[in-house]
Amino acid sequence: MRLAAVLLGLAAAAQTPPAWRQARDAQDRAALDRFAAEAMKQAEASPRNAAAQYRAALIQFYRSEVALELRDRNAARGAAEAGIGAAEKAVALQPGNAEHHRILGTLCGQVIPANVLAGLRYGRCALDEVNKALELDGKSSMNWLSRGVGNYYLPASFGGGVELAVKDFQKAIELDPKNAEAHLWLGVALRKLNRAAEAQKAIQQSLKLNPERVWAKQQLDKTPAQ
Repeated sequence: MRLAAVLLGLAAAAQTPPAWRQARDAQDRAALDRFAAEAMKQAEASPRNAAAQYRAALIQFYRSEVALELRDRNAARGAAEAGIGAAEKAVALQPGNAEHHRILGTLCGQVIPANVLAGLRYGRCALDEVNKALELDGKSSMNWLSRGVGNYYLPASFGGGVELAVKDFQKAIELDPKNAEAHLWLGVALRKLNRAAEAQKAIQQSLKLNPERVWAKQQLDKTPAQ
């Protein structure tokens, strides 16, 4: 009985998201600021530790993501730029790690909304790094999700577009049906294509998978039933 209890406890712990992701879900910027400061400190103290560099970059990505959700573009840019250095170190230390390339690409993409003039430099970084992640691991749901977000914001005249984004999000869901973020972004993209009923269904599925995601609740509220 004791062994079974221990195993159940370990399983529950494995399913609990990290505190920084919980803070992202709750849009708790103060908590994310604290987590980011500590992670950056650890990364600076361990410059040869790829995991420490990646963790610092990931938390900065979450900080930037929440700032964008709250339309604070300058804060989003600052967090993304702070994370890029750590992500570049992670890539340099482990160039074959697809996830490191993915997070670097997403951080580069987060800089652009606050500084359109930086689009040429950071846009190329975003495109190249996410494509590199897919080249290294084409079966990663998160890699397809990141490419979809990039295509969502990239105009069709530059090779992107919402319809391409929808296909990427669908591929991400095919690879991992439990990817709540992929369902959420699929809903956002479908709404932009005026496919409201499908959009609402996708966002509802995202919330079923991750009920704590405040931004998903906000997006559902903005999505008409038909």
